Amino acid sequence: MSGAPVVDDEPATSWIGKVRNRLERDLPYEKVLPETQPAYVASWIYVFGVLTLAALIMIVASGTVLAFEGPSWYHISKVGKFFNSLHFWAVQLFFLFMVIHLLGKFWMAAWRGNRARTWITGMIALIVSIGAALTGYVIQTNFDSQWIAFEAKDGLNAVGIGAWFNVANLGQNLLMHVFLMPAILAVLVIVHVVLVRLHGVVPPIDAAEVEAAGGAVHTSATTEPTEAR
Repeated sequence: MSGAPVVDDEPATSWIGKVRNRLERDLPYEKVLPETQPAYVASWIYVFGVLTLAALIMIVASGTVLAFEGPSWYHISKVGKFFNSLHFWAVQLFFLFMVIHLLGKFWMAAWRGNRARTWITGMIALIVSIGAALTGYVIQTNFDSQWIAFEAKDGLNAVGIGAWFNVANLGQNLLMHVFLMPAILAVLVIVHVVLVRLHGVVPPIDAAEVEAAGGAVHTSATTEPTEAR
């Protein structure tokens, strides 16, 4: 008897096997953790996706500290005020970077090359982020949050969703801000990043050689490495 491994050529019958085979076929290790990237990735417009992720990580990290310590800490303590400001400015940078990222990809027609789902998940992530930001503003437990809550309540009532989304309910908005919205956003970001790895970053419109290859960017030995900036 030889010591060679037995290869099972039978198709998978369970959903777990089908998912495993799909991942092995469409998302090999060289795509998940590529060592090289196309030369055009050195352009500044490709930086804002990573900057958006970095700002999101800072939001989650600072928000976790604020959630554990509570309003009496971040309204009074100097360290608390620092983390509160860190959280606030991380949110501002997050939306700035995300808007630039989405606008840049819009003008590059980022849905080309079977990347429609990548574009859609990015846009949905923006919408969810706006909801997360609104719930964050109304749970500050200060005068600003009360004013914002009741002004927003009138607007939501006017469009007919005030019965389900009550921004004057502190408990509801607190849970939405610290759990529901981040959970949805985390799933969208993971799916978005996986799709980027699956189909590759969108090439410039004038990258004719990439489009001729089918639109998908595959990192391999023939891929031109990114030049040092």
